[in-house]
Amino acid sequence: MRHLILLLVLFASAARAEDAKPFDLSNYPPDVQKAVRYANEECESQGGGAVSFAADTVRRIDLTGDGRDDYIVDFSNTRCGERETTYCGTGGCTMTILVTLPDGHVRPVFDGYVRRYTIVAPPPKRGAPRTIRFDLHGSYCGGFGAQACVKQKAITATPFAFKQP
Repeated sequence: MRHLILLLVLFASAARAEDAKPFDLSNYPPDVQKAVRYANEECESQGGGAVSFAADTVRRIDLTGDGRDDYIVDFSNTRCGERETTYCGTGGCTMTILVTLPDGHVRPVFDGYVRRYTIVAPPPKRGAPRTIRFDLHGSYCGGFGAQACVKQKAITATPFAFKQP
């Protein structure tokens, strides 16, 4: 019986691996492509070789509550050649949030380093913006690197940045 369960788990894992789609930049609007090309430029400037993107480098989700796709570009699993630290450091990893405007253009509203982020539960009412919880470097809360610093922000079409005190 154990062997049968093990075989079923292995088949299910293999099927999920086959369903995972590789990262394809052409699936995104030009402004999102531009944000992702930053990784190539940064890697090239450091002589790092080829960039490998994770399948989840770009996340498509309605953040503003207007029914249009918005985008989170997260370089936490992006590699520059054999280097694992090109896009990440003690302050976190490079992340860009882009929102789609009513005219269809895509605008970056955030570009910075984030240790982790969590999209808070859906908004209480339809059409309201979603809130993201950002785990940042401790210096953004008046501390130092290892200290916890959590900020929350409702995502709208207005650009924002986190400032160190």
